[in-house]
Amino acid sequence: MEYIDSFVEAGSQILTSMAQLECNMREPYFIGDEHKAENVIIMVGVTGELKGHAMLSMDEGIAKDIASKMMMGMPVEALDDMAKSALSELTNMVMGTTATKLEGRGLSIDITPPSLMTGEKLSVSNAAMKTVCIPIETNIGDINFNISIKNK
Repeated sequence: MEYIDSFVEAGSQILTSMAQLECNMREPYFIGDEHKAENVIIMVGVTGELKGHAMLSMDEGIAKDIASKMMMGMPVEALDDMAKSALSELTNMVMGTTATKLEGRGLSIDITPPSLMTGEKLSVSNAAMKTVCIPIETNIGDINFNISIKNK
């Protein structure tokens, strides 16, 4: 939990500035080893002094709205390659900003390229470490920012 503030600050900053979302970061909480996810997940691995992963989980309709905002208002009818690229880049910016904030606290991390997954009834299992969920209320719907990290 001691590193969560960097993730919260970065998530709020990037979602507000790059996706023009009004964000209300709610209280973080721990979730179980296996949890249900929305039908769009963008995951980024974390290596270096911390290891694990972080992911944004959202409903497909919210994902389309965010992709549209990232693409200067261009309508997004389906999560095509362009929309997926925009969502992946948004997550990459969130995690890059998180890495910079952690560096300011004396922690050096690297991030992997984002992986975007879609599907019905997705679940994520992570018995190796605890997962913290940061619920984010936005003006277009809710997003979950799930973080599973531990010291190397």
